[in-house]
Amino acid sequence: MKRSKNAFTGVKSIFFTFLAIIWLGMFMAVQSFAQTDSIKRNTTDSVNKVNHLKEVQIRKIKITKRQTSSTPLQILSGAELEKLNSLSVADAVRFFSGVQLKDYGGIGGLKTINVRSMGTNHTAVFYDGVQLGNAQNGQVDLGKFSLDNIEEIELYNGQKSSIFQSAKGFASASSLYLTSKQPDFPAGRTQKIRASVKGGLFGLINPSLLWQSKISKNVYSTLSAEYKNANGKYKFRSTNGVYDTTAVRKDGDIETMRLELGLNGVLPDSSKWKVKLYGYKDNQGLPGAVVNNVFAFSQRMWNKNFFAQSSYEKNVGKYSLLATAKYANDNQRYLNPDIVTVDGLQENNFHLQEIYVSLANKFKITNYWDVVLSTDYQRNDLNADLYRFSYPVRNTILTALATQFRFAKFDIQANLLSTLKYDKTQSGPADENRNELTPTVMLSWQPFNQKEFRLRSFYKSIFRMPTFNDLYYTNYGFTVLKPEYTKQYDLGFTYIKGYEGRILSQFSIQADAYYNKVKNKIVAVPGNSQARWSMQNLGLVEIKGIDVNIQSAWQLTDYINFTTGLTYTYQKAIDADKASASYKDLIPYTPIHSGSFLASAAYRNFSMNYSFIYTGERYNQSTNNVYNYVQPWYTHDLALHCNTKINSREIRLTAEINNLLNQDYEVITNFPMPGRYYRFGLTYNY
Repeated sequence: MKRSKNAFTGVKSIFFTFLAIIWLGMFMAVQSFAQTDSIKRNTTDSVNKVNHLKEVQIRKIKITKRQTSSTPLQILSGAELEKLNSLSVADAVRFFSGVQLKDYGGIGGLKTINVRSMGTNHTAVFYDGVQLGNAQNGQVDLGKFSLDNIEEIELYNGQKSSIFQSAKGFASASSLYLTSKQPDFPAGRTQKIRASVKGGLFGLINPSLLWQSKISKNVYSTLSAEYKNANGKYKFRSTNGVYDTTAVRKDGDIETMRLELGLNGVLPDSSKWKVKLYGYKDNQGLPGAVVNNVFAFSQRMWNKNFFAQSSYEKNVGKYSLLATAKYANDNQRYLNPDIVTVDGLQENNFHLQEIYVSLANKFKITNYWDVVLSTDYQRNDLNADLYRFSYPVRNTILTALATQFRFAKFDIQANLLSTLKYDKTQSGPADENRNELTPTVMLSWQPFNQKEFRLRSFYKSIFRMPTFNDLYYTNYGFTVLKPEYTKQYDLGFTYIKGYEGRILSQFSIQADAYYNKVKNKIVAVPGNSQARWSMQNLGLVEIKGIDVNIQSAWQLTDYINFTTGLTYTYQKAIDADKASASYKDLIPYTPIHSGSFLASAAYRNFSMNYSFIYTGERYNQSTNNVYNYVQPWYTHDLALHCNTKINSREIRLTAEINNLLNQDYEVITNFPMPGRYYRFGLTYNY
């Protein structure tokens, strides 16, 4: 099956479409200015009335970092997260534009994020400001992170727009920031307790507890605990085009336990400190690819993850200091009873340790000029009980020099990142030492007097190192690999408008056109046998696209409000290597069209949330033919919420219906997703 060619393909179409969006934003901005002028001309008491209108606009429109960020920023926080039919961070990030979530099915399936088709390893995930590292495979399973203790999720294309950050913040093509719930106490309160329980299909039982305490005037603590158990069973449809089979997915069971302890406070000199301890443990089945009528899989995996991290921030006149430290210890056990070795059933154990320290220094040269120097050191070592394992150790030193100029209507940032990497092994060759310099430039411009409309643009050059699995995994064998180099170009705008005394109370739009180039992409290719593969640098990937985000708020009556959110992504990610057999074909699992729609209505203590997600046609292999074609998929989700009080205590009841129309679909080929399923929740706030 060939892809249909239409007028919306190619660079010219992208350019003209984005130009039309730019003109739409500017037209709306001019219209808003014209409406303001008309109000001024028709006002009987011009001085008092005009001043009054300006004051209302200042209160009504809150210009947030979403509008002022020099790089594209998408946020889900607070009440928005509570409305979504989401159990984990992975469920929530599906609603961001430009994101492909790789979901291998079920409540326990692996879930990783791919932003603008640059690959999972190019997205860094930060938890309370510190990166969640995985030197073994470079991937973070977002399904492990529950929303129970998450206050805000931010996705930056490029990097965070604040230059006062660790060097790690400059070192990835995109960044996902997770912020846990922070203590906030009304006057006279010193304790907050929130208990919740969720249940539903898949045998789900998911109780959690959040306890926040005010230990003293300037010291706060947070304890978060969660348990999740599910058998993961669900029906799915399997077909090869000739016959249909209805089977039950039986191997996605999971049992997890999570415990977090956070302490934060303010010292007498106004400096801030934070400490977090995190522990996670799971026992899960590994559902495999449904091929050749094989529906049962016996592989299992056990994970134990622990990390302790702390940060300290201090301001002394025009100098600011941010110090961060972290220790992480991850253990993974993998069992495959289907393979018998001379020592018994195949069982592999991995032990990964990480030590990380960071020091960021900010100097305020003038009122409009800041300079930051950040230095990070990270050490990773991996042990495994594999035959002839290399036992690699990696030392990485990152140094970032960044500067920012802030004027009334113009903001410019630039940084230069130095990366030094040293690998050593106990057996076999080690990867060569690396020394790379990568620059970034970001611009933000307010072309009019009012702050509602801003233009932004950035250029970023960055790379990602081969992981331990890429270089040293026994079944692959060591090979000489170059880093993956990426170049990113982005041009976009943001616009927000508030309306006083109208049904439509607020409207905002942000849109970006982008071009990415990935060189020396790291892929696994077959060797002399299917059991032994090798990692190689292959080809060139070019990615062109447009991201659009539109949000609106409506005040229908005094008691009824309505909000909507629409995201759309047009993207062409192609193999640009002229020597490749798949030259100009789409790279695997990159749809041309994708998007989502959210709508929420609230009446007094009741609210309803509807969400829709669409992913267009794509291919599961580099060669785009009928055999590799993957059909589009979409889902409808619905949630009902009721907030009430019992003995002055807040109670929240939730009922969710996911995949409302019972669609059969696969995000990854041969990994079927669940049909219609239900969840119920009860939350008690003390």
